[in-house]
Amino acid sequence: MSNGQSTTRHSFGGDDHIYVELDEEMNLAANFKVMAITSTLGDRGIDGIIDICPANASYQVRFDPDRVEPTDLLDELGSIEAEVGDGTGFDLQTTIVEVPVLYNDPWTRETLMRFRSHHQTPDGTDLEYAARINDFDSVEAFIAAHSGSPWFTSMVGFVAGLPFLFQMVPRERQLEVPKYLTPRTDTPRQTIGHGGCFGCIYSVRGAGGYQMFGITPAPIYDPTQTHPDFEDFLVFFKPGTIAKFEPIDREAYDELTAQVDARRFRFKQVPVEFSLGRFLADPDGYNRGLMEVLHGS
Repeated sequence: MSNGQSTTRHSFGGDDHIYVELDEEMNLAANFKVMAITSTLGDRGIDGIIDICPANASYQVRFDPDRVEPTDLLDELGSIEAEVGDGTGFDLQTTIVEVPVLYNDPWTRETLMRFRSHHQTPDGTDLEYAARINDFDSVEAFIAAHSGSPWFTSMVGFVAGLPFLFQMVPRERQLEVPKYLTPRTDTPRQTIGHGGCFGCIYSVRGAGGYQMFGITPAPIYDPTQTHPDFEDFLVFFKPGTIAKFEPIDREAYDELTAQVDARRFRFKQVPVEFSLGRFLADPDGYNRGLMEVLHGS
C-alpha cells in the first residue's frame, strides 16, 4: 500500500511486522532516507516496537500488536517519512572508522586461485579483473580508488556482523564489479569483498560470491566479546557507520594481528555527524573533512 505522498510501499508481514520499501534501486540517497526514518522512529520510543531493521533501500519494523495498533503505527511511519522528506535535512550521529587492509594478500589469493573455474577470468586475479573492467591502468590504481574515499554502511546482514558498504563518491566514479559466476564454498574470515556496487567485509569464514581484494586483521564480529571494541555488542559495524580502508603492508598486518591475538587491538574511530545534503553539495570536499576528523587534523 502507498502512503499517498511518494512511491514508498508499505506491507504487513503477518500480525507483527511492517515492511517498507522506499526505492527499487539502491543508492546513497535512498539508504540515507532509511537511516533518517529508522533513527527518528527509534528516538520516539514508541511502546510496542520490538525491533527496527534498516536495509539498503527498505526497512522492517517488528511490533507487538497487543501494545500498539498496527494502523496507528502505519500512520506514525507515514508522519515520520513526511517529516524526513528526502533526508537532506537530517543529520545522522554516527562514527567514522579506519579499517587496515592488506590488499592482494596470500590467503585470499590462494582461495581465489582454487575457484578460478567459478570466475569470469580463469587466468587472472580478482583485483586484476576489477581493475580492467573499471578502466584502470593497473591494480595499484584500482586499489588507490578503492581506498581513496570512505564507505557508508548501508546495512548489516547475510551472516552475523557482515557490513554492506556503499562508496561515498559521485555515481560516475562508483566502482562496480559483478559477483563470481558461481559462488565459492570458501572465503577467508575478514576478507574485503566487492559485488555489484557494494563492498563488504566477510565477518566469518564461509561461502561467498563477491570478488576478493584483500584482508583486514581487525575483527568485526566477536561472539565472545573479549576484544576491547566489543564490550557493548558482539557486532562492530552498525548501519550508518562510515569506513575508510587504509592500505597496509605485510609487516604492519603481522604487527596488528599480534595485537588482535593479545586482545590489545583497537579500531581508530571518531564520532561524526553525517549530513547527506552537505555531502551531495560537495562530495570530495565533504570526504576531505571526514578524513581530517579521523586523523585529528
